Order: sequence, then C-alpha cells, then structure tokens
Amino acid sequence: MNNSNAINAENKPVNKDIKWQQLDVTTVQREVLLGHKSAVLWFTGLSGSGKSTIANALEQALAAQGKHTYLLDGDNVRHGLCADLGFSPADRSENLRRVGAVAGLMADAGLLVLSAFISPYRQQRELVKSFIADGKFIEIHIATPLAVCEQRDVKGLYKKARAGEISQFTGISDPYEAPTTADLVIDTSITSLQDSVKQLLQLLTLKEIIN
Repeated sequence: MNNSNAINAENKPVNKDIKWQQLDVTTVQREVLLGHKSAVLWFTGLSGSGKSTIANALEQALAAQGKHTYLLDGDNVRHGLCADLGFSPADRSENLRRVGAVAGLMADAGLLVLSAFISPYRQQRELVKSFIADGKFIEIHIATPLAVCEQRDVKGLYKKARAGEISQFTGISDPYEAPTTADLVIDTSITSLQDSVKQLLQLLTLKEIIN
C-alpha cells in the first residue's frame, strides 16, 4: 500500500497535511506472531457467480488450519461500514473504496482477508489494489457464465433487472469488465466447491502465504 499517494473515490490526493503515521510494530512482526503471511483475496464476479459461497468455504478451510482470517462480504458491509450508501455509480465506487481501505488495514494487521464483491470495473479494482501492500493483493475471478448466474438468481435480482425494476444492474443493463490478469479463474458451473477451495489453497501455498 503506497500510503503517501493514497486516493479517494474521485481519485484526488488526500490532504497533503495528513501524513501516514509510521508504527513501531510492523506487518512482518504481526505475521510472525500469527504464524502466516497476510494477503487480500479479492473475489470478483457477477451476482450469483458463487463469490461469497467460495470465500466462506475457503475461510472455513483456513480456519481449520489455524489461520487468522476475516471475510468481508458485499451485503454485510452495508449493514454498518457502508450503511449510508446507495447503489449509484458514485456510491458503489465509494463502497469499494471504503472496503479496500479496511482490507488494507486488516492485511497490515497480519490477517488473511477474503473480500467478495461484484466490483465490475477494472478501475474500481485498481483503486482497491492501491490500498494493499505490494504483493498482497490476490485477484480471484469467479467467471461463472451470466446464463448460469441468472438461472440461479437466488435473490431474484436478475428477474427484477429484466423487468426494469433495477437499473444499472451488472450483466444486464451495466457491463462487467472481467479481469485480464487474475491470479486464478474459477467457473462454478464446471468446478465443484471442493475443487475451488483446493485450487485456492494451492495458490496460497504457491505464493508462500501459507504452508
């Protein structure tokens, strides 16, 4: 995280009089105390693609290994941290800016942070990445096809979007910009939950985040 160049939702520099306070206890020291490295796993994909399901299953697997984690879910943060935000383009960007900042602080604390958000635009994901220390942002694209996501429609959102009851709905009336350099791509229409978690654990091991 390049704190000296922190930005807000409008991509404006933070007030130059506000300086980042260097702390005596480092991220590395916290990682040593916790027994593993920290990272932010950013799950992005369409509504109904399986982001939260996979993130939740991975957190269970990591907890079983004694890893210290926290799952930031798109719906959950709107009950507190982002309760004042709506779903306009500006509010959605601010929602992700706040989550990115929190995820960066959690990673600095030594945690493995799992974040499940549609985050449809590359610019939004780059904004989030700017809050995370170099090498600690892991992008996971849950690339389940739109037809499958719409068939699931657990929340009935696609039906409302098709009926015009929800405007600017990702995948229907608003675009989704798929990652071009994701660390891992998972299509839940062809990959089981168990295999998805296995691939993610292998990735974390390969990156030497866990052992």
